[in-house]
Amino acid sequence: MGDLFGMLKSRADDNARKVVDACAREIAGFQAVEPRARASMLEFAVVVRRRTAELAAAGEPLLDSDLAFIESVGEQRGAQGVAPACQRGALALHAAFTLREISEAAGPGDLADTMRLIDWLGRNGTTAQAAYTRGYFRGYERFLPTASRVHLLATMVLHDDPMAAELADHLGVPTAEHYLVTVVRVAAAPPPKRREEVVSALLRRHRVPFGWQEPDEFVALVPYHGTRPEHRTAAEGAGLALARTVAESRSRPCSTGCAHGRRHALAQADALARKVSRVAPMERVPRRSYGVADVFAELGAVETPQVDQWLRETARRLGDGPDLVPTLDAYYRHDMNRLRTAESLHIHPRTLDYRLRRVRELVGIEPGSTHGVRVLSTTVARLLAGAWNEHTLI
Repeated sequence: MGDLFGMLKSRADDNARKVVDACAREIAGFQAVEPRARASMLEFAVVVRRRTAELAAAGEPLLDSDLAFIESVGEQRGAQGVAPACQRGALALHAAFTLREISEAAGPGDLADTMRLIDWLGRNGTTAQAAYTRGYFRGYERFLPTASRVHLLATMVLHDDPMAAELADHLGVPTAEHYLVTVVRVAAAPPPKRREEVVSALLRRHRVPFGWQEPDEFVALVPYHGTRPEHRTAAEGAGLALARTVAESRSRPCSTGCAHGRRHALAQADALARKVSRVAPMERVPRRSYGVADVFAELGAVETPQVDQWLRETARRLGDGPDLVPTLDAYYRHDMNRLRTAESLHIHPRTLDYRLRRVRELVGIEPGSTHGVRVLSTTVARLLAGAWNEHTLI
């Protein structure tokens, strides 16, 4: 019988140096690490390897003192500003090198000890990683402000980062199996300082992952549990409230798009919500969270330039009449009810009838017909989304 545990202890220094060198070589965030930080990394790698061999040989779990040490090192890395992606890569390298070290040290007579060691790692490795990650995010709190960490969380959830759950727990932000991705696109990109002010205001009222993904694009992930219609409706209400908060803080028109998605597949929902936000109407106060069912015709027009050009010509003709676009918008929003439409526009129903006749004269389409609803409502939606400016309509 060999001495697997003794062999691993004797090689701890060399093995630790190899994994630290690999981190510096393969992970961008560690390539410019200062000598003192590198020495700390090396010390940690040595201690972990020696304690693993000692405790596995004795059949004992990690002690509270071991976990406290691991957590303190994680906190130190976080306070140094090591990015989560770099930290995740380092943990993955440590795990890969540990298995390689066992394979290289094991001899023909070490099968039983090898199985004992692998079993020990399976039972204690998760606990050790959890302690390290807990300490890491506590240290990262000192390096990165809360608003930036909430933004980071949104990015991590969207990209299915395995460390997202730990960061969410540290921030006190709920996680779920389902999310409503809500994208708010503002008419004019606010300056960086103003964007920070918007986020600070939102943090006082909403505790969900969110942040500015682009200078003019705010993205929020509203978590919810269950797939029943009422669950989705509640999430859409929460997303709309958040979008209204963004619009109020900017005092500028915004367009809002949303899409439902499951955890581990949110990138597709994010892409769809962004597309919806680009064709949804610009509103000073968002009336609703627009989804693909609300703007599917507009999305199709955007994807087909010839259709968009045809709708643009229809829009140009509507511009020859007074107040026809807001009239048609109100007409379709009130399901073509004359009285409610006229009331919302503060005009007499006969004035509404005159405007609708004017639409028919200018574009040759009856607004109340099936064809009129399909063509004119899509044209108005594209106009309200800011698709064409006055120069492109000439």
